[in-house]
Amino acid sequence: MILHAKIEETNLAEPTITAGYPKALLMFAVSRGADRATLLDRSQIASADLADPESRVPLSRYMALITAAAEATHDKAVALHFGEAVRMQDITLVGLVCEVAETPVEVLQQLNRYASLLVDEGSDKPSMLINVTADDRGAWIELVSHIWCSHPPMIEAELTRLVCNTRATFGAVPEFQSIRLPLAAEFAYPEPTYAAEYERVYKAPIMFGSKRNALLIDPRFALLHQPPADQYVFGVLNKRADELLKQLESVVTTRAKVERALMPILHTGNGNMDATAARLGIGRRTLLRRLKDEGTTFEHVLDELRRTLALGYLVERKCSVNETAYLVGFSDSTAFSRAFKRWTGVSPRAAQEGLTRDQGLVG
Repeated sequence: MILHAKIEETNLAEPTITAGYPKALLMFAVSRGADRATLLDRSQIASADLADPESRVPLSRYMALITAAAEATHDKAVALHFGEAVRMQDITLVGLVCEVAETPVEVLQQLNRYASLLVDEGSDKPSMLINVTADDRGAWIELVSHIWCSHPPMIEAELTRLVCNTRATFGAVPEFQSIRLPLAAEFAYPEPTYAAEYERVYKAPIMFGSKRNALLIDPRFALLHQPPADQYVFGVLNKRADELLKQLESVVTTRAKVERALMPILHTGNGNMDATAARLGIGRRTLLRRLKDEGTTFEHVLDELRRTLALGYLVERKCSVNETAYLVGFSDSTAFSRAFKRWTGVSPRAAQEGLTRDQGLVG
């Protein structure tokens, strides 16, 4: 329990999700018989947090809400059913932007353009949500965001929502009526007990335990056009989405920027203040001042980042002690072991062999 508390105290920039998602899920679960107050309490979300659907909620609380909703509704497939029942345009402004896009390609472009408005990873670099890939079977719409792909309930809800949204959006287009969407679907997690629900919704072959989360599409799908949207409305929606994106980018903390700058160079052992300041395009003194204004220091940020990454490498990825020491920038395993014991109270080997996620080592 002590180790778990230490992890919870870390100030690493936590991913956030637009409040429209937990707000919509809360309403959906309540419509299925769940108690609103209990769900809010279980997820530690306040009603005020959901007043503005474009405000931000910690992603961890949204995930806790999904778990609470599944238990309260006695529906293990609640995320899938949420994706099936609630359209994206009823959740977030990004959904409205996608609704007035003329082609499926434009829909994917808008999803990637505004990916951070949906789930913000805390990085000052834009992230891609969806990509189109190809193999000998055909073209695939693949979910590629690391954050989304790390949370099976989100994959379940949002790929389902993408399918159902598309069917509704293009349903009146004559050419779409002869197209089956999807032709197949693959998921990179084990088959759930309610796999039959996937088959009912997707109406296509389903594969679990794949290396990707993707939908196989008919080539004709990319050529579809729905009636052109009102360009004034499209412009207004885009302008508002761009404003929200700028607001989100402006609140990225210096600490988060330092963490992102350190990640690709940490293993080289050159994750020092001068190198980090250079990567951020600012001077050493400026970096010191900005971190001080946020109540921290470079040394503290580096130490916390190493600790969090080390726990992930050892427990989740099952890296060896030597490999982990290298990955977090220690010159030898002895120095790393001393630091790890200072962080957690146990040796790296004891943590890896005796503690698991279920026992609270990794939050």
